Amino acid sequence: MSADFAPINLTNHFLIAMPGLSDALFGRSVVFMCEHSERGALGLVINKPSDIFLPRLFEKIDLPMGRDDLQQTPVFQGGPVQTERGFVLHEALPAGEGQAQGESVYASTLSIPGGLEMTTSKDVLEAMSSGAGPRKVFVTLGYATWAQGQLESEITENSWLTVAADPAVIFDAPVHERYERAMALLGLQPWMLSPDAGHA
Repeated sequence: MSADFAPINLTNHFLIAMPGLSDALFGRSVVFMCEHSERGALGLVINKPSDIFLPRLFEKIDLPMGRDDLQQTPVFQGGPVQTERGFVLHEALPAGEGQAQGESVYASTLSIPGGLEMTTSKDVLEAMSSGAGPRKVFVTLGYATWAQGQLESEITENSWLTVAADPAVIFDAPVHERYERAMALLGLQPWMLSPDAGHA
C-alpha cells in the first residue's frame, strides 16, 4: 500500500504550523489533536492565549475560583469553532467508586489515548471552583475542526508538521516557548524551515 493511501491517525499528536502558514489564528500555532478518524479531526490550539484569565471565566459562569494555582492562568483561543463554549483539557483522574476503569469522572468527556481527557461539561469547572478537580488543566474557548480528508490534504500541502504530543509542552512550557518546544520534538528549530517550503 503506498504512503499516499495509508490512513493516518494523529490523535494525541501536535500539529505545528509551517512558517508559510499566515492565517491569524493558525500562524505559528501548535494544535493538540484530541480526535482524528476517517470522519475528520478535532484539536485545540495550545499557544494562543486570549485576554481572559480563568478567574474572569469563572466569574462569568457564577462560580468562585477556589484554586490559587490557577489565578494567573489564561483561557486560550482553542480554535474558530464554538468560541463561546469552554473546553478543558486535563490529565485523566483515577477512577472513583462505582466507576468502571477508563470511565471519566465528568459527564461529557472524551478520553484521548495517551492519558489526557477533554471535558466540555460544567462539572469539571465546578470541581475546580471548590479547590478540587484535575491538577493539570488547560482551558480554551472554541476548538479547531477539519472535515473528512481536509487535514490530510493540508499536511500534503506542507501546511503542518506532525509529532507525537508531549503533555509537558501543554501544561508546563511557557506559552511563548510552546512553538519552539514542539518543533524541538522533531529536532527542528523554526529558522531551519523556509517560509516557502514545498513551493517552487
